[in-house]
Amino acid sequence: MGSVRVLGLYLTILAVLATNTAKEITSNRRSFEVDYENDQFLKDGQPFRYVSGSLHYFRVPREYWQDRLRKLRAAGLNVVSTYIEWSRHEPRRGQYDFTGDNDIEHFIKLAEQEGLLVILRPGPYICAERDLGGYPPWILHENLKMILRTNDSSHTHHVRSWLEVFLRKIQPYLYGNGGPVIMVQIENEYGSYPICDRRYTFWLRDIFQSYIGSNAVLFTTDGNGSFYLRCGPIPGVFITVDFGHGVNVMNAFKPLRAVQPHGPLVNSEFYTGWLTHWGEPEESGASTSGVVNTTRSLLAMNASLNFFMFFGGTNFGFTSGANNPPFQPQLTSYNYDAPISEAGDLTDKYFAIKSVISEFFPIAEIPVGNSSKGSYGRLVLEPKISLRDSDTGIVYNNTTYPQTFEALELYSGLLWYETTLPLDFSGTSLLMADDLHDRAIVYINKTAVGVLSRSTTTSMFISEGAGQPLSLLVENQGHINYGQMMDLKGLVKNVTLDGEVLTDWKQTGYPLDNVSHVATLPTVEHVDLPAFYSARFQLPEGLETPLDTFVDMTGWSKGVLYVNGHNLGRYWPVEGPQVTLYLPGPYLFQYPDYNTILVLELEKIHPDRTIEFVPAPIWRLKFYV
Repeated sequence: MGSVRVLGLYLTILAVLATNTAKEITSNRRSFEVDYENDQFLKDGQPFRYVSGSLHYFRVPREYWQDRLRKLRAAGLNVVSTYIEWSRHEPRRGQYDFTGDNDIEHFIKLAEQEGLLVILRPGPYICAERDLGGYPPWILHENLKMILRTNDSSHTHHVRSWLEVFLRKIQPYLYGNGGPVIMVQIENEYGSYPICDRRYTFWLRDIFQSYIGSNAVLFTTDGNGSFYLRCGPIPGVFITVDFGHGVNVMNAFKPLRAVQPHGPLVNSEFYTGWLTHWGEPEESGASTSGVVNTTRSLLAMNASLNFFMFFGGTNFGFTSGANNPPFQPQLTSYNYDAPISEAGDLTDKYFAIKSVISEFFPIAEIPVGNSSKGSYGRLVLEPKISLRDSDTGIVYNNTTYPQTFEALELYSGLLWYETTLPLDFSGTSLLMADDLHDRAIVYINKTAVGVLSRSTTTSMFISEGAGQPLSLLVENQGHINYGQMMDLKGLVKNVTLDGEVLTDWKQTGYPLDNVSHVATLPTVEHVDLPAFYSARFQLPEGLETPLDTFVDMTGWSKGVLYVNGHNLGRYWPVEGPQVTLYLPGPYLFQYPDYNTILVLELEKIHPDRTIEFVPAPIWRLKFYV
């Protein structure tokens, strides 16, 4: 009988201990939530607000992630915000990449290591001035009539597959699971999209909730006008807005308060600068005083904010997008006039923002500074081979009518279309390429006779050439990333000569994603444009670490630049305003190893075939007469 009492007492003690342990676990569980009643966030039960900065991991080499994150923290920011670019992580259908510069888990860990919380913005549409707004271009091949950002089943099938992979991967990093991710955005500025498909946004919400749960706050962001908030918000999801400097912030938040009367006020994209397009007269930006004054107003009213951008970076390769209408391709540089420059330097704007933040929050002294830059001199590039003669093309089957890039599964670079002018062609006739996407050099018998562009004109008069080859070298200048985005590339409609449709087309695609071997070809006396040019060079002996530099393309016309296999992006100095391309130090080899530079020039070479490495970017003002 006594043993039974002892056993009963023992079980009672275990039950009490188990209850206390469960209560302790519950009370100690990390939480980040919206306190609507008191218009604030709660972090582990305590009032919280954030000062965040946008820094996109895909616009800076992995080797510099920690440096850029540390500079955010040193300015007094407590959160970093980044888009997640679907196209980088699934470059081909079903082939996922989270390694190297795509290692988002490593980026999140570094942010936490630097004392930053994290906001993730995985879209799937992100805009971000990126090609197709972050969508992988292969999705257009799956259904050439697909309607993006809607409940179109051919679209949601791929979205679901991607989100299931990504959201599962980030679950361990959610704040409620012990990680630094406090918020996750659904879609992006959906209220600005011309199609309002609530079935789609509700469907997205349910997918996100199934993976995020209460372990982070789900939110949307839209422009701060009532029109944008008509379709952007999603029931059950926290709402934020975007606006820039020079506004009355109380008035700027009124449309938000009309749809969400309570909860913390958040500006999810407070613009520190602006994007720039090719052909604009100068780099866009925003005044430091305006940004500082509006920052002070936001912080004084207890709002949270995200500086967009705090560090802009670079659209390496063919990742920049375009706006439309009118069609305006965006620069390779994404400097954005941000507080931290494209090369990671701290600007006057950085220190001015840090100063105003210090009026509201204590800022720890974290040593950060600017890096030295390399002036590696001038190089003479040697001709290697014409594009036509190279082995970098993909020859497709001949077709009666021209095919688009997407129909041929070509997602970057150039597409060379060739047919034959009619035998009875004589005199002067009008060549038309309606719906040309985006820009074409026109050749008759391999001689360039003009340029067509969706930005200027898609027609021209030609004379002579009966029975001669007519070809159009069409460049994909970046898929549209805002508004109506169904943007097929190439000759989207038939080409006509005096109204008669030209048929029987040969097509050769040049994705330009694997051309490094061209630099190893022997030098030749002469090449016909477009053509590859190359040179090898060594860094100075005794240089401990390769320094960042900028490649000055003055004197060249239009093309693509590669260094040691890295595609630095498009150059177009004759159009401007960007003249130089940023070359990060990690892309260079130390002495005594040789570095290789490769240029594909489309239209006109430098008279001396030279490029120069300079220590600062060059922006050229363009004057219109």
